[in-house]
Amino acid sequence: MSVHRKIEKFLRATDMPPTKFGRLSVSDPRLVHDLRRGRELGPRISARIEAFLAAQQAQQAQARNRDIRR
Repeated sequence: MSVHRKIEKFLRATDMPPTKFGRLSVSDPRLVHDLRRGRELGPRISARIEAFLAAQQAQQAQARNRDIRR
């Protein structure tokens, strides 16, 4: 799956605004807007986004585990 599709899926799943995602992941609030208009990502930015998505998934998994234990 492309990074752009992963971002869109993440945004739908979390209801995070696109500008917040861009700001938190790569310090670029226009990231998602630009991707939707055809921006191509370089390997460094793609890697930063992938790392952010992985960290968010890990954080969500931890939260689910805490809820299960209660």
